[in-house]
Amino acid sequence: MNKKLVTLFALTGLMLATFGVQAQSLIAGSADAGEAKALACTACHGSAGNSSIPTWPNIAGQNASYILAQLQAFKNGSRQDPLMSSQVMTLSDDDMANLAVYFESLPAAAQSVADAGLVDRGEALYRGGSKKNGTAACLACHGPTGRGNPAAKYPALQGQHAVYTAKQLHDYADGTRTTDGKTRIMRDIAATLDKDDIAALSSYVQGLR
Repeated sequence: MNKKLVTLFALTGLMLATFGVQAQSLIAGSADAGEAKALACTACHGSAGNSSIPTWPNIAGQNASYILAQLQAFKNGSRQDPLMSSQVMTLSDDDMANLAVYFESLPAAAQSVADAGLVDRGEALYRGGSKKNGTAACLACHGPTGRGNPAAKYPALQGQHAVYTAKQLHDYADGTRTTDGKTRIMRDIAATLDKDDIAALSSYVQGLR
């Protein structure tokens, strides 16, 4: 067989194998056990992990590694929220892993952009950042369609409520949220954004699919 064809088939097989691995959760947990434990979560996050209230995040389809990291952060106090902090206190390590795998398995929300008038500005920042302000492009970590990076625990952003995303960016900018750890990557990036940038980015992210 032609050597070029052999190489092509080998590369194709490697790509398919990689996609197959990525389709599986990186967290060892039981979606069935997570579903049985998820009743308390539905009050804020909806019965299928998609909240009807924009101040509370959609978590359906979110990377399990990110969900687990956030649950752990709420439990150890490195991320603060009165409601979430009280909810996680009764969860075991297995409970958190199971919940993370369960919500990752659910279909992610599909929404339109929050404000069509902000799409161009939001897309430009998301895809190219801003050389003037030293803002890094969001897609570098969160991907071109906002699916995130499970291995790096970078969250999926696609379909997330603009109101929720804007609050997280403001919280990173003023130091209220510090779950980016020693890297400070989100705090440093958010600090370069003004309120109009945040509004545009949040609106654009809501419509990503």
